Amino acid sequence: MSTVTGNENVRIMVIDDSSTIRRSAEIFLGQAGYQIVLAEAGFHALAKITHSKRFFFLCDILRPGVVGYNSCALIKKSARFRETPVIMLSSKDGLFDRARGAMVGSDEYLTKPFTKDSLLKTVRHYTTAGQDK
Repeated sequence: MSTVTGNENVRIMVIDDSSTIRRSAEIFLGQAGYQIVLAEAGFHALAKITHSKRFFFLCDILRPGVVGYNSCALIKKSARFRETPVIMLSSKDGLFDRARGAMVGSDEYLTKPFTKDSLLKTVRHYTTAGQDK
């Protein structure tokens, strides 16, 4: 399981074509103290990534252009981001969709619309898991 230890200075990239989902994630995660970077598409997202090693991705599955599964696979194949947590976001909740997300390397699958509590619980799982060791 990929984890990011600590939540100070953790940057979370939210990749979603829905401005409502991006804004909701920005508000919920920003209130919890995370730094948020927003992008509509995978290629735009990857171009926005700085040299920070403390990154985390929330990635929509169905977007115009590059499909979220492809974005996740590209992130996980990258030597730089291989261990970076990726949470897939989708309105699809089928077993096939979840399995496909796992096959491309996603660490978690969160169904939209998500609640503030479910989003924060999922993110905290990956940002605090290493602190207990």
